[in-house]
Amino acid sequence: MEKTAQEVWNQAHKNANSGRRSVTIDPITRLEGHGKIEIFMNDKGDVDRAYLQIPELRGFEVFSKGRPAEDMPQITSRICGVCPTAHHMASAKALDDLYGVECHPAGRKIRELVYNAFMLEDHAIHFYILGGPDFIVGPSAPKELRNVLGVIGKVGLDVGKKVISMRRRIREIINYAGGKVIHPVMGLPGGVAKGISAEQLPAFREIAKDGLEFARFTLQVFHDIVLKNPEYVKLITSDAYTHKTYYMGLVDKDNRVNFYDGDIRVVNPEGKEFARFPVRDYLQHIAEHVEPWSYIKFPFLKKVGWHGFAEGGSSGVYAVAPMARLNVADGMATPEAQKAYEEYFKVLGGKPVHHTLANHWARVVEMLQAAERLVELTNDPELASKEFRTLPTKTPGLGVGVVEAPRGTLIHQYETDERGVLTRANLIVATLNNSARIAMSVDKAAKGLIKGGQVNDGLLNMVEMAFRAYDPCFGCATHTLPGEMPLQVTLRTMKGEVIKEIWR
Repeated sequence: MEKTAQEVWNQAHKNANSGRRSVTIDPITRLEGHGKIEIFMNDKGDVDRAYLQIPELRGFEVFSKGRPAEDMPQITSRICGVCPTAHHMASAKALDDLYGVECHPAGRKIRELVYNAFMLEDHAIHFYILGGPDFIVGPSAPKELRNVLGVIGKVGLDVGKKVISMRRRIREIINYAGGKVIHPVMGLPGGVAKGISAEQLPAFREIAKDGLEFARFTLQVFHDIVLKNPEYVKLITSDAYTHKTYYMGLVDKDNRVNFYDGDIRVVNPEGKEFARFPVRDYLQHIAEHVEPWSYIKFPFLKKVGWHGFAEGGSSGVYAVAPMARLNVADGMATPEAQKAYEEYFKVLGGKPVHHTLANHWARVVEMLQAAERLVELTNDPELASKEFRTLPTKTPGLGVGVVEAPRGTLIHQYETDERGVLTRANLIVATLNNSARIAMSVDKAAKGLIKGGQVNDGLLNMVEMAFRAYDPCFGCATHTLPGEMPLQVTLRTMKGEVIKEIWR
C-alpha cells in the first residue's frame, strides 16, 4: 500500500536524524509570504521527497465575524500588500451578490479599469522583480545578482527606469479611481464610491497607450532573452517542471479569458471541458484536503476526489494562474493578446500546456490583454458618467464574488444576518487553489535536479523556481477554520545540530 504524505514525512525525519542527508531552504525567496523547503535524500544522495512548508497563519475568516459586510472590501485588502486590489474587487462583487444588486454599468467599467491596471502592473512586478531574475540574470547566477539590481545590470539602466516609471504611472489610475494604491476604498454594493471626471480621461488614455507599448516591450524582452536561448526553452519544457493536471479559470460567454467576471471553467489534462459553472456553485465542485505538515490547505475537484499529490485524470489536483487561464480559454479577448496566445501554444506544442515555467510566458500574454483593455476602457465615454452606483434595496443573506487574481481564481463568500452583519466568511484564495500542484512541482523539481548528493546554490534556486513560476502569495493562502495551530519546535546546538524535535 502506498504510504501517506505524513508517513513519508515521518520516515524522512527519522532518516535525517539517523544521519541521512537533508537540505533545508529557509526562507524561500522572491515570493509574497513565507515558506521553507525540506529536501530529504536517500543513501545514494538522490531525493526521497521534498516538502514545501508554509509556516504562517492568518485567520481572516474568523475575525471577520460580527463585522458589517460593507467593511469587508477594506478588511480583506489587508490580507496582502501585493494583491489587495484582487481581494477588494472580489469582496465588492460578493457584496453585489449579497444585496442582490446589479453593479451600475459605469461603476462596472470603473472597476474593470482599475482591475486591468492592477493586473498589468502586478504581472510586471513578477516578470521583472520576482520571477524574471531566474531567466534574465540566469538560474545559476550568484545569488547576490538574482534580484532586480541584477536585472537592471543585465538589461541596462534605461530599461530599469522604464519599468519603474511605467509601474508608477499605471498606479496613478488605481490611486485616482480606487482611492488608494495599496488598499483601494472604491468598492460598494452596486458600484463604486466615486466617478471619473471627463477632464481626467486624456491623461488616463496616455497612460493606457504607454502601458500597451510597455506590454509589447515586455513580450519582446521575453522573446530576446528566453525564447532565443535554447537552454531556457529546454528547461521550460523539461520533465522536472511538467505536470499533467486539470486547469481552472474564468471565461466570458465566448470562452475567452476574462479577469473580472464570467463562469468558472475546468478542463481535464487533455484540454477537454470537464465543468463550467457560476461561482455560486463552487462548493459543488471544490473541496479541501489538509496535511499536518503545512498550514496551507489543498483544494481538489470534488467530483474526481483526493487521491494524493498525483497528476493525471484520476487525480483531483488542478491548477489556476496564467498558464491555467490560457489552457481553459478558447482565446484572448483582445487582438494583440490573441496573436501572442496563438504563438504561445504553437511553440509549446499545442493545448493544453503542462510546463509550469510556461506561466512566465502566459503572464506576458495576459499583460497584453490587460493593456489593450485599458486602452478600450479609457476611450469609452461612459467611464465619465455622473451615475456610477445602483443603491441596494434587498435584505442580505448570502453573497459570492469571484475575480481572476494575477495568481489565479479568487473566491469570496459571505453570509450575514438580516442586518448585514457577517456570520460566516469563506475565502478560496488563488494560491490556495494552486497549493497541491505547487507542492508537487517542488517535489518533482528536487527529484529531477538533485542526484548523487550533488547540491549547490544554483540547483537549490532551480528547485525554488518550481514554486516561483506560480507567483504564489502564501500570506493570502494560509487561512484556517476554526483557528487550530499545530506546532513543531526544533532544538539545535550552536553548530546547527538537531538535539530534539517536539511536535504538537
